[in-house]
Amino acid sequence: MKRINHTCCPLCKSKEIEKRFACKDMFATGEEFDIFECHECGLVFTQGVPDEKEIGRYYESPSYISHSNTSKGVMNKAYHWVRSIMLRRKVALIGKLTLLKSGRLLDYGAGTGYFARSMAKAGWDVTAIEKSSRARELSQAEFGFEIFPEEHLADIGEKELDVVTMWHVMEHIQDPDRMWKEIHRILDDTGIAVIALPNCKSYDAQEYKEHWAAYDVPRHLWHFTPSTIMRWGEKHGFILERQYTMPFDGFYISMLSEGYRGSGMKCIKGLWNGFKGWLAQANRKSASSSIIYVFRKRR
Repeated sequence: MKRINHTCCPLCKSKEIEKRFACKDMFATGEEFDIFECHECGLVFTQGVPDEKEIGRYYESPSYISHSNTSKGVMNKAYHWVRSIMLRRKVALIGKLTLLKSGRLLDYGAGTGYFARSMAKAGWDVTAIEKSSRARELSQAEFGFEIFPEEHLADIGEKELDVVTMWHVMEHIQDPDRMWKEIHRILDDTGIAVIALPNCKSYDAQEYKEHWAAYDVPRHLWHFTPSTIMRWGEKHGFILERQYTMPFDGFYISMLSEGYRGSGMKCIKGLWNGFKGWLAQANRKSASSSIIYVFRKRR
């Protein structure tokens, strides 16, 4: 299997990179992958990941919820409940940020299309793109909603869109530089990119360290912080305009992380640490387990 090993930082190209610890793939294979950090810009990334042709098998499980919609088990039921709340908030957020009642939106990495369908119901002209053929087929079969393969991105015209959304997707992208260039190409000059990401400097990430579920190796290639995602956006002509916390994510991730480190009463302990993280993010956004970033083109 071909592995990708970085000899310098993928963001700033510094050679001052160092291993922090190793994380185990708790979802699919049990393999260990190293987590590296750049001393120059602070980017954290997974080292030795499979290349684009090989990484697909690490997603192959009926329990991978964003591609399957499974509701088996307490954790997945909680995920669905939180998602229903967050969908309403996300739709409202797009309206607030754009001041538009309708517009042209791309949801990239759409999974089975929950958010894309919600925006379409709200009156928007929505294009959804998803790499997983299984997720696309499920959306078509269960909801009659068409989701395009990733090759469709090239068919979107220059400055064609008002909004690009990526909900927990950028951390999976093998070539972030190419993705940023495409976002810049397809967004109107007054458009926005809304990108939600786990935050590896959050309260829960510091609590759980190598057991933090949001490292999710090797599916998560990059582990962003507010400063590193801002720097990557600036590299491609964007400015970071706003940040919003995602308060529920810390509870879900903490419960998963308790299970990963073998704790008893993982739900109770996870809820407690999620609550402590919620208190921490009330005072500083950088403590939030996940953050929504809003980017605009630099003029």
